[in-house]
Amino acid sequence: MKLPVLPVEGGCQCGAVRYRLKAAPLGVYACHCKDCQRFSGTTHTLSMVVRAEDAELIVGELAGFDKAADSGRTVRMLGCAQCGTKIWNEPLAARHMLILKPGTLDDMSWARPVGNIWTDRAQPWVHIDPAVPNFPGQPADRQPLFDAFAAEVARG
Repeated sequence: MKLPVLPVEGGCQCGAVRYRLKAAPLGVYACHCKDCQRFSGTTHTLSMVVRAEDAELIVGELAGFDKAADSGRTVRMLGCAQCGTKIWNEPLAARHMLILKPGTLDDMSWARPVGNIWTDRAQPWVHIDPAVPNFPGQPADRQPLFDAFAAEVARG
């Protein structure tokens, strides 16, 4: 996987929110938890883990709410205050990270997921590739996903 020239930008559907990602993410994976199914209206979402210091809100206002996630941890879910497009999550137990929604990037073609979490909640007809890192629930450590992402980037 070839990373784009950084920084890259993204935003919401109505254009009120714009943000900049200044450095490469730690990883991209698919999350099949019930929360992600519900707010996306589909089978899963893509999650891009970035360092909080590497994401910058350029314009607009984020609004959100705190939610007890399937993992039991509290997550602040943030999106555009005008149109509601989900932009990122802030895990309150890991404030140094953000879980960016890569579909909000202007070009997400490079943001290929390298694994899956919450596979025990995946819809039965969704194919889960057994050759990638998969976790039945919330992994205690996402490092295997980060390592898989780094390996994909190294392969180009």
